[in-house]
Amino acid sequence: MENLKEVSEEIVRCTLCDLCLKRKNAVPGEGNEKASVVIIGEAPGKNEDLQGRPFIGMSGRFLSKALESIGIARSMVFITNAVKCRPPNNRKPKKEEIEKCRPYLVRQLSVIQPKLILALGTSAASSLGIEFKHLSEIKSRFIDITLNERHFKCLVTFHPSFPMRFPSARKAFMEDLSKAFNLYNNLPT
Repeated sequence: MENLKEVSEEIVRCTLCDLCLKRKNAVPGEGNEKASVVIIGEAPGKNEDLQGRPFIGMSGRFLSKALESIGIARSMVFITNAVKCRPPNNRKPKKEEIEKCRPYLVRQLSVIQPKLILALGTSAASSLGIEFKHLSEIKSRFIDITLNERHFKCLVTFHPSFPMRFPSARKAFMEDLSKAFNLYNNLPT
């Protein structure tokens, strides 16, 4: 059976799209390999690219503090991104880049088998095959998804950078986090 280390080693060597050409480090993800919750973001930023770790910049600190405020330690979850290499100038990942990285994400989820996936933003939702035109159609909703014949429950919310920039969205973001972890606590094992 495959493990996360094997998937991570492939991600680090990946050359499936042009994002590999300028990366300093691929960012496979990190955290609890037996996590019941996987958090998926958009793509690595500058700090993540430099260190090869997800969510360590400003958005990461915001996310960690938000999780801590509801009693969730970062070490309890697994955190990764839809795209494993930094897009130039922190631009949004292109559809084809998401598609190239998608098999890695699906393999990570198959190994971890979380009870819940928390998708942060549109790129994360797209990477899971969720169809929508606007985030508002799927935000704050639990969605059942199937990847490689495995079923997962997912909640989609804002990427942390949004409530960071727009404080009026912080309450909704925190409500979604609370909603996700309240459901997680009530899901059968």
